[in-house]
Amino acid sequence: MKKPLFTLAALALSLAASSALAKLPAPSPEAKAKAAETAARTAWSGKVDAYQLCKSQDAVAAKYRSSAAAAGKTVPAALPTPACTDPGAFVYAPAEPAKPIEAAGAHSPAATAVAPPNTNQPAATTNPTTKP
Repeated sequence: MKKPLFTLAALALSLAASSALAKLPAPSPEAKAKAAETAARTAWSGKVDAYQLCKSQDAVAAKYRSSAAAAGKTVPAALPTPACTDPGAFVYAPAEPAKPIEAAGAHSPAATAVAPPNTNQPAATTNPTTKP
């Protein structure tokens, strides 16, 4: 009785494993653009979070310094820290698509196509070599 149950479980496990190894199709250009925009928005959000943290730390330090001075404690000089930089509003500028090789100027210059570098003269005439 256990043998058919074991076989059935092994068959189900092998089907599940084979479906897990299936390959996903390549993402479309729209999906790639959306992923790039999401990554840019996430990076901007991190910059906004860092800016807000910087401002709150400055406020806490200022409050501490003022309360310590009011209590008559000696307040040490503040350490110089970089200023908080506001990242501004989110603006996404998609990357310009890559130009094809022909438009990129990677092919031969036009002068070579008009006047090829070879001649009808033999190499011995063009580049004479002298033997010692």
